[in-house]
Amino acid sequence: MIDEILLGFSVSLQPNNILSCFLGVLIGQLIGILPGLGPVGAMSILLPLTFYLNPVSAMIMFSGIYYGAQYGGSITSILLNIPGEATTVMTCLDGYHMARQGRAGPALGISAFGSFIAGTLGIFGLIFLSQPLAKFGLLLGTPDYFSLILFGIILTAYLGTGSSLKAIISMMLGLWVGTIGMDNVTSTPRFTFGSITLSDGVGLVPIAMGLFGVGEVLINLEESIRQEVYSGSLKNLLPTVQDWVSSIGAIIRGSVVGFFLGILPGGGALLASFFSYGLEKKISKHPEKFGTGVIEGVAAPESANNAGAQGAFIPLLTLGIPSNVIMAMLLGALTIYGIKPGPLLISQNPELFWGVITSMYLGNFLLLLFNIPMITLWVKILKIPYYVLYPLILLFCVVGVYTLNNNAIEIYLLILFGGVGYVFRKLGFDLASFVIALVLGPMLEENFRHALVLSEGNLSVFLARPISLIFLLISVFLLSTLALPFFRKKDRREFGGHHT
Repeated sequence: MIDEILLGFSVSLQPNNILSCFLGVLIGQLIGILPGLGPVGAMSILLPLTFYLNPVSAMIMFSGIYYGAQYGGSITSILLNIPGEATTVMTCLDGYHMARQGRAGPALGISAFGSFIAGTLGIFGLIFLSQPLAKFGLLLGTPDYFSLILFGIILTAYLGTGSSLKAIISMMLGLWVGTIGMDNVTSTPRFTFGSITLSDGVGLVPIAMGLFGVGEVLINLEESIRQEVYSGSLKNLLPTVQDWVSSIGAIIRGSVVGFFLGILPGGGALLASFFSYGLEKKISKHPEKFGTGVIEGVAAPESANNAGAQGAFIPLLTLGIPSNVIMAMLLGALTIYGIKPGPLLISQNPELFWGVITSMYLGNFLLLLFNIPMITLWVKILKIPYYVLYPLILLFCVVGVYTLNNNAIEIYLLILFGGVGYVFRKLGFDLASFVIALVLGPMLEENFRHALVLSEGNLSVFLARPISLIFLLISVFLLSTLALPFFRKKDRREFGGHHT
């Protein structure tokens, strides 16, 4: 393993990869600071540009954007009481109160150090768990993979936000969009309506940029986000000894909780930040002070969301299953490069696997190095008017989609899915379920049909293998718990008032 880690550093410390890592974490931190545009939107906009890079440099940059955004989101949470990222919502509760009490510096400092410690622990967990999981993946046959992918899609919908019915509808729509194009077995066009562009399927780039770039801008135009930036003192950014004594336990617990919850499909880092905050409040000797400006309330969720960001890479790199929408974006990017994540990735592409993992340590170090000295600059960037920012985002989206294939039809697809993203948000549909089902749908179909070919059309092959059976039973259970509340509500509406 030491040889493989040294191989990783020999890759990640190449000048072009150091530059990619630096740009990734810098862009990620900037995106985390600007409310209204998350890492998915940024990655969607930058996806066409990375096709001019080699796969390792592109993945290093995308990874940096992801975990860099977790750092940046804490700055707006503490200074503006506006979470730059959904994963930093819990940081607002105590971080903003600390700023109001004149302790913005220690809040930002413990956020940066806690994120670095959690990120480092998460990387070690990633290193030690990846190979055992990859070996487990080699034991899986096509029926097992079908059931595992189905489980991942349903679990994402199960853990999604909002209505269960809407989560199921989002999942089904994503699976349907994934079928558009030529059938892989019979080469029959499906839902192409005679379009040559659609015969290759609907590209991930116009979909992602539409849903998370254009859609995000449209929905934010309706909302009045105040830009009242905290103007108090930002001195004494280094936490005191007492701050460290109060926070170190929360950082360690948040790191462990965040890492393992980050592995789960569905909102990993988001769930981790909520759970770790609740855990600290439950075991605290002064739970009534949480929400009034205690430093543990900043350290725990900030550590958890950064460790969760590292843990999310495990199922993607070892099994080829994305745990959230950002990992689905990375899966789509790797597929475009002709690289298939999964159990064989470590042996077939060791430079990419170990290069990306070791670059995370470099990225966390760069974030710690630049985060605190650059806080004054980030505060100035927060003052950029949104009427300047949003037109630039739309321009980047249009230019990025068109320059990818020089195809004007993809601009129409961008606009179409921008409208879909807007409508989904207005109606409360879960975008994560849609995107993950879209990305995993073709893999689900491929493994299903391959298993049927090998079994000569016998569906019992999915029940004959223990691993496949276990995942199918869990999937049926989760789908039932999603659907049953809807039917119970329907029954109450239809039969309400007739009971005595």
